[in-house]
Amino acid sequence: MGRQPLRFVDLFCGIGGFRIAFERAGCECVFSCDRDKYCRQTYAANFGEMPHGDIHEVAIADIPPFDILCAGFPCQPFSIAGVSKKSSLGRSHGFQDKDQGNLFFDLAAILSHHRPAAFVLENVKHLQRHDRGRTFEIIRRTLTEELGYTLYHKVIDARGVVPQHRERIFLVGFREPRSFLFPVFPAQGPTLDSILEQDVPAKYTLSDHLWRYLQDYAAKHRAAGNGFGFGLVTGKDIARTLSARYYKDGSEILVSQGPGKNPRRLTPRECARLMGFPEDFKIPVSDTQAYKQFGNSVVVPVVERIAKSVVEALRRPLAQPVELALALHEEPADEAGAYRPGAGPRRRKRNQ
Repeated sequence: MGRQPLRFVDLFCGIGGFRIAFERAGCECVFSCDRDKYCRQTYAANFGEMPHGDIHEVAIADIPPFDILCAGFPCQPFSIAGVSKKSSLGRSHGFQDKDQGNLFFDLAAILSHHRPAAFVLENVKHLQRHDRGRTFEIIRRTLTEELGYTLYHKVIDARGVVPQHRERIFLVGFREPRSFLFPVFPAQGPTLDSILEQDVPAKYTLSDHLWRYLQDYAAKHRAAGNGFGFGLVTGKDIARTLSARYYKDGSEILVSQGPGKNPRRLTPRECARLMGFPEDFKIPVSDTQAYKQFGNSVVVPVVERIAKSVVEALRRPLAQPVELALALHEEPADEAGAYRPGAGPRRRKRNQ
């Protein structure tokens, strides 16, 4: 492809983690959308433009031409926590979730109409196992056999670039059969010392009542042999996964303040740092909304590395065969997750 900036669309854009990453890779955003009004408020404060709302209210033909489709499509229908909650309430999950589960097919329709050169999708790790793998197989077949894209996928843990254990699956696809290698991430990354503030307002310290409740709750589940409980950390640790429910009690990441003092929640600014957002990123919303937004976001430096690899692949001539690149890859081909149109499901070798 030429040397003009590659254009991308930022679908289900949230607060713009994908946008920061792809702009750092030299790309230009030409369209964004998200139905959450508070996310759009944060996005507008940082990028100077208001995203469109619900994707269903935008005609596919009205989306301007673009080269790369970016989307962290809603993960709640496929996450372990989301599936458990919906099941307990008697609600549908996965593709049967009428509000969120079918949004993948909206992406497929946009890909079919616009035929961009590439796409990058992000979701929870559990997407691969949801409904005994059937959900992922539908996604794979749609992207490869129906739409004709060459597909690569990989689960990446962000702990190599931020002090957080956060595993997410990334799906990268190319209209033409291009070689692609996911970037390699460091085995060890920073600790929480790198993101913690020094002078934290008292409002972030847990009340005696909430702290006692969390301790009793953890003890009850320990006695029952369950793994539920709070995550108490110091500056020398890495955090559990920051979730959108962090605003409720902060239990998954509680910062120790030493003996005799209750732990505290992370501040919204610390959450921004934990997700790799720049220091000048504006947080114009309430703490509750900020916690939801950062818990739902992508880790910016993870996506930035992927974005640069995608741009590099698109700039390369098509002559290099995919098989050659995969043969040179450090990981086994199955782990690289390459699918080509019409190739059918991959078979694992025995004794792996």
